[in-house]
Amino acid sequence: MLLTDTHCHLDFPDFDADRAAVLAAARARSVGRFIIPAVGEQNWSQVMALTNPAAGLYGALGIHPLYAASQSPGAVERLADLLATRPEGVIAIGECGLDRRSSVKQTGQLALFEAQLELAEQCCLPLLVHSVRANDTVASLLKRRRLPAGGIIHAFSGSLVQAERFWALGFCLGIGGTITYERANKTREAVAAMPWASLLLETDAPDMPLSGHQGERNTPAHLPEVLSTLAELKGVTAQQAAEQLAQNSVRLFPQMAAEGSGRGSN
Repeated sequence: MLLTDTHCHLDFPDFDADRAAVLAAARARSVGRFIIPAVGEQNWSQVMALTNPAAGLYGALGIHPLYAASQSPGAVERLADLLATRPEGVIAIGECGLDRRSSVKQTGQLALFEAQLELAEQCCLPLLVHSVRANDTVASLLKRRRLPAGGIIHAFSGSLVQAERFWALGFCLGIGGTITYERANKTREAVAAMPWASLLLETDAPDMPLSGHQGERNTPAHLPEVLSTLAELKGVTAQQAAEQLAQNSVRLFPQMAAEGSGRGSN
């Protein structure tokens, strides 16, 4: 069983003191592939420094909506130039999207998201999409584009109708700690009703702690707990769930099929 954490911020300072130990603990629990998304130009270099396909470490480069207002002019152009060089192990664009919480600065969010959608179309790369209180708007924006590589709606927490709309647009749902909370009825019911092919696992480490781990730093080693909850919701064994999810990961990110097993020591 080889699990893929499709969204974990292993470059964050939260892991500076014990990053190697965190990876070792995750691998000991059969988490062997990791996608590390950037949040803005300020950490593109850190993400690329960590990518190592032979060790199962992959990256995504983009501009997170929470960091949109702090980007320097020309950031999108520099991102396009960087992606054109096809950096080793960079397999997606993101984290990008919209965050419509009233406490979040909206300056530049929409323009930067639309620019990254255009880049995904040009580069034929999957997107890692952040959508908070913006599912309908995000779906409308995705629909306007030709995005053959699809992507993932990160940390999906919407309704079945929204889930079905994203899936119809070629996007998988990133399933993380939210489903471990029994009170998250709407999302748990949506995930249970969606086809297996639409689902992928993630932790969003160090954020989005699971039920029972509130107040703790989240890590990829918790991914098997998300798997267990998902298997329970779908009425299958954890092994059956893992096999299907592995197929989904390789389908969306074919580079994973051709490269390392994720058992490296990075």
